[in-house]
Amino acid sequence: MLGLLTACAPAPLPAERLPRVRTAELSSRSFSQRVSGIATLEALQEVALAAQVGGRIERLLVQQGDRVRRGQLLLVLDQAQARADVARLRSELETNRLNDRRFEALVRQGAATPFQRDDYRQRYVAAREELAARKADLAFRDLRAPIDGTVADLKVKQGDLIQAGAPFTSIIRNDRLLARMEVPAVYSAQLRPGLPLQLLSPGDGRPLGQAPLLSVDPGVDPTSQTLLVKAEFPNSAGQLRDGLRTRASLVLQDRAYPAVPFAAVSRQWGQSFVFVVGDLEALRRRPGRSDLGRAARLPRQTRFALQTPVQLGPLQGGWYPVLQGLPQDAEVITTNLLSLRHGQPVRVIPR
Repeated sequence: MLGLLTACAPAPLPAERLPRVRTAELSSRSFSQRVSGIATLEALQEVALAAQVGGRIERLLVQQGDRVRRGQLLLVLDQAQARADVARLRSELETNRLNDRRFEALVRQGAATPFQRDDYRQRYVAAREELAARKADLAFRDLRAPIDGTVADLKVKQGDLIQAGAPFTSIIRNDRLLARMEVPAVYSAQLRPGLPLQLLSPGDGRPLGQAPLLSVDPGVDPTSQTLLVKAEFPNSAGQLRDGLRTRASLVLQDRAYPAVPFAAVSRQWGQSFVFVVGDLEALRRRPGRSDLGRAARLPRQTRFALQTPVQLGPLQGGWYPVLQGLPQDAEVITTNLLSLRHGQPVRVIPR
């Protein structure tokens, strides 16, 4: 009977039939503690344009999207009436100037009274001031760019009548932008100027730029329980725009953790697992449902896949920080995870 039982026992698997796996040693890597959120970009310089005088647009020299330089002529208002007024006032000024000089001489000769002289002098001064005002009005009919930048949406067209003080477009300078981000107040003790803020593409998460924090708001918003932080970003390539809302990541600190590659991790029922390579003694310490008797009959050098629950941090750069669950010298399996079970003998392919 004993011989029959021995003959019926399962034979050890030949080495060539064992699942072939590749492994990676647990390594120490630097991981960043990050706060993710949404950053809103705003131009450091944006000027709303409005004419200082009303009138009809005689020439419109720019359109939306044009890049302009400071002092560049943007539009010209109808100047016919203003030029006629200037010509008339120049003539009146000259007449009043001559009358002022004539009555000054007559007063010295006793042929006119000082009251008469003062009346003509007052007319001369008033005409001079009115001419200066009309000249300024004429100059205001040439509207020039106050800053370098890009012309935004134009609300007027050539021939339109515009009112004094009514904005009709703006010039935005996009070469440097201010990023504003709300950070939960629970991180307030870790926030300080100089921490790196990274902007990410809304679509694929690709990094768009990184800059140090300029300021941290001293007060917490009582409604949202957040702190406002700001950073200034160069935008020479023009890929960022005023008003853009995009993903952002604020790096609070860097810390070294043991790390496993993405390929070594599997998840079941919300729990993360890795398969660790171990010997028979390691399997005996955590047998699970393994057949230890059969495992003991395998060659002494046989290695086993030991499914191990782990606590991991967020994935960064293809690696997970291991917060709990693995010893420092662990060797994790990175291939054939779906075909493995706890306690299964494996053949490790040399690295």
